Amino acid sequence: MTPEMMETLVKGMTIAIGGILPAWAIGKTASKAMESIGRNPESADKLFVPMLLGMAFAEAIAIYALVITFIL
Repeated sequence: MTPEMMETLVKGMTIAIGGILPAWAIGKTASKAMESIGRNPESADKLFVPMLLGMAFAEAIAIYALVITFIL
């Protein structure tokens, strides 16, 4: 493999892993929050802000992966 091919492969793997895992985490967070709200509707106000913060932190990891891909 040439160095250019290896660089492209590394960039692809970086953005693939950096996109798949945060997407899974965001889905899991939303799923569990909706399940909790379904069991106890009064908790919706208490769960909303922590759920959004968790999703934002997971999305930040995906953005970091994108930045690293551009740097490579």
